[in-house]
Amino acid sequence: MKAHFRMMAAYNAWANEKLFKVASGLDDAALNRDLGAFFGSVMATLNHIMVADLIWIARLRGQRPPGFGLDHILHDTLEELAAARAVLDPDLQRLVEETDPLAEISYLRRGEAQRADAAALLAHLFNHQTHHRGQVHAMLTRLGQPSLALDLIYFQRARA
Repeated sequence: MKAHFRMMAAYNAWANEKLFKVASGLDDAALNRDLGAFFGSVMATLNHIMVADLIWIARLRGQRPPGFGLDHILHDTLEELAAARAVLDPDLQRLVEETDPLAEISYLRRGEAQRADAAALLAHLFNHQTHHRGQVHAMLTRLGQPSLALDLIYFQRARA
C-alpha cells in the first residue's frame, strides 16, 4: 500500500509540473478569467488544490489545519503559486513516507469529530487533486493551450 501512495505522490508532482508549465503560457487576464468551473478560473482552481492539500496534510500530521476556506486565494500570481507548489509536492512525498496507511486519523470537520484510516484520506487527497487538475486542463485547452497527456499510465511509462 505504501508503494501505491509513493507512486501517487510522485505522479502528483509530475502532473503538477506539466500543468504549471502549460499555464505559464497565459497572461494574468486569461489565468483569472471565470470559465464556469467550480472555482471559476485556472488560478482559483490551482489555489483551491493547494488549500485542500494544506488542510489534509495538517490533518494527517495531527496538526490544526489552516483556518481559511476552500476558495481562499493563497497566491495571486502563477509564479508565486508554482514556487509554493514546488515546495509542497516534495512535502507530500515526505508525508507519504512518514504516514502509516493503516493508522486511524481523527480530525475535526466544521466542529464535528471525524475518523478515517490514513489510506482513505491519502486516496482522497490524490483523487481530489486529479479531479481538479482535470478541470484546469479543460480550462487551459479552452484558452488555446495544448492538451496534455496527464493520465497515470503516461507517468508510469515515463518512469519505466
